[in-house]
Amino acid sequence: MYYCFVPFVAWFVAGTLKYLINRYRFGKAAHGYIGNGGFPSNHTTVVTTITWLIGLREGFDSPVFGLGIALIMIVIFDATGLRKYVGQHAENINLLTSESSAIKLRERIGHTKIEVAGGIVLGILLGYIIYLL
Repeated sequence: MYYCFVPFVAWFVAGTLKYLINRYRFGKAAHGYIGNGGFPSNHTTVVTTITWLIGLREGFDSPVFGLGIALIMIVIFDATGLRKYVGQHAENINLLTSESSAIKLRERIGHTKIEVAGGIVLGILLGYIIYLL
């Protein structure tokens, strides 16, 4: 049951940190940056935290840790690849429909490599802290 709560803790910590960083950078406009994209990557933090904790508790040679590494890779490729391209498509669609009454699409969906790296580092730190508790 212990492992079931870890992703929620990681998501909460990463989301709170992301909001505080955006609040510092953009002031009251930070509310417009809630959601996908930004520093650190919530998705990367969540999968890294639980994977790192599994490695520390079950062993870095356990099959479940290997599966966690595979999941981290998929999340990273998705965040820096597919979701980044979806955001670029949304930006172009918004340019094409800027004069119409169409709903503006969210352009910030993917992550930069720095945002993903921040999620990895935060996930490792959180996994270690939770391991020590």
